[in-house]
Amino acid sequence: MRHRVRGRKFGLESDHRSAMMHNLIKSLIEHGRINTTLARAKEMRSLAERCVTYGKKNDLHNRRLAYKVLQDRDLVKRLFDDIAPNYTERTGGYTRVLKAGNRRGDNAPMAIIEFVDGVGRKEVKTAE
Repeated sequence: MRHRVRGRKFGLESDHRSAMMHNLIKSLIEHGRINTTLARAKEMRSLAERCVTYGKKNDLHNRRLAYKVLQDRDLVKRLFDDIAPNYTERTGGYTRVLKAGNRRGDNAPMAIIEFVDGVGRKEVKTAE
């Protein structure tokens, strides 16, 4: 029985699992929307929302906590300056997970995780 057992293991060791989650969150902050498996999206959602909460508080301690996850000063700056100020009126629920069908190779359920209201999405320039 898995009573009171929190989190998914993904068949990985703990350091590999945390590195994977940190890389997924980096990609989410960089691109604003990513495509991954449903289990990974659900698992990374809590850590991503915690980082946005750090950004809303906007002090040195919370910048250091965010840097601990992101390991990139540019991403921390983007989180604190561009993404988090858009959620000052919101108390939670900064991301959404949308189911996107199954993957062709192994039939794994896929999902799209993105920031609510399209915050942080990079605009793609089209050549005309």
